[in-house]
Amino acid sequence: MDFSALDTLDQRDPLADKRQLFKIPEDTIYLDGNSLGLLTHATQQRIADVTAEQWGQDAISSWNKHQWVHLPRLVGDKLAPIIGAAAGQVICCDSISVNLFKALSAALQLQRERGEQHRNKVISTRDNFPTDLYMVQGLEQLLGAQRCHLQMVEEAELITHADSLFDAETAILLVTEVNFRSGRRLPIAELIRKAHAAGVLVIVDLAHSAGAMPVLLDEWQADFAVGCTYKYLNGGPGAPAFVYVAQRHLGQFLQPLAGWFGHAQPFAFEPRYEPAPGIEIMLSGTPSVLAMAAVDSALDAFTGVDLAVIREKSLALAEAFLQQLAASGLAAEFECISPAAAERGSQLSFAHPQAYAICQALIAAKVVADFRAPHYLRVGFTPLYTSFRDIGVAVERLTYIMREQTYLQPQYQQRQAVT
Repeated sequence: MDFSALDTLDQRDPLADKRQLFKIPEDTIYLDGNSLGLLTHATQQRIADVTAEQWGQDAISSWNKHQWVHLPRLVGDKLAPIIGAAAGQVICCDSISVNLFKALSAALQLQRERGEQHRNKVISTRDNFPTDLYMVQGLEQLLGAQRCHLQMVEEAELITHADSLFDAETAILLVTEVNFRSGRRLPIAELIRKAHAAGVLVIVDLAHSAGAMPVLLDEWQADFAVGCTYKYLNGGPGAPAFVYVAQRHLGQFLQPLAGWFGHAQPFAFEPRYEPAPGIEIMLSGTPSVLAMAAVDSALDAFTGVDLAVIREKSLALAEAFLQQLAASGLAAEFECISPAAAERGSQLSFAHPQAYAICQALIAAKVVADFRAPHYLRVGFTPLYTSFRDIGVAVERLTYIMREQTYLQPQYQQRQAVT
């Protein structure tokens, strides 16, 4: 393997200095940031400070002294420019699933407030991330199909025939910008334009977009968006998610999980709920301060970073991987199911009948990728810490695994619950 060209790319990389912000496991090539981003040194120090000093010394006074009470909004405002939103439209809280339940309920209520009671259909793609589909199904069970009904369509059908899918009964388009399995990137701006022309509200899932590419929610005129912070935003395992509500909709709906932090005056302790007038309406219970502090600190890695530069490096990393795969004679062995560069996110996905075992063998060789059913190997690229040399080492180790067929060893064939 000739690393000279890859080293030259690293020397020219405008994001190269960002790599030192992260704790990278020793002798490990980490290509799974699209599932869990790495820890930053600053986040490790921040958590130590929150536990030892804030919680440990200042205890309950930290809610005010260290602004614990305002963390959901502070983190939301820090997230906002990363997803193309003005301040006051993003709040950090709960999980994608919970936030999606709130957004779906709010969007259905907005349609009713418009006098569109006949609109009960939620359109989404069949290969959307399952939890998104499950949340619609759960709401359908709760409200009844006459008020909420899921219609699943093929991704290709949505891209090419969106106009014919949006009828007078369609209330919501629920769409994920980047497909978690294939890495296909959907044309969100175009879909929003077509949906709005038909009177349909749009909820965008940014789980595989936020932090990996430019996102322009305000410019696109999105209605709602949800996303997680533990992938490209490096907030930590199970870190709180975020929810975006366009300014034009705030004050126009109530969301059903009316908790005390979503109250206009949470510390008045009134028995009757009065919704917060702004984005805080999407809050429910007490925020997880430790987790929120981790996200807050992790986002500092994006200081001074142009998302267009992140996108440029992401595509260059993927191209380097494909080139090295071809040079190693492996291209014909792995079917790339990801589309061309302009139409994909920050990952490559490959179909192979032994994808699970190959993934496990790679992990044993300290190249961390991941597997998705039924037979896909996913390789993720996180431009803040993935180097071009990483790509060469990863393909070199993959070449050895395939040449020696080490993936056929029994320990790599046995399925685990989490991969």
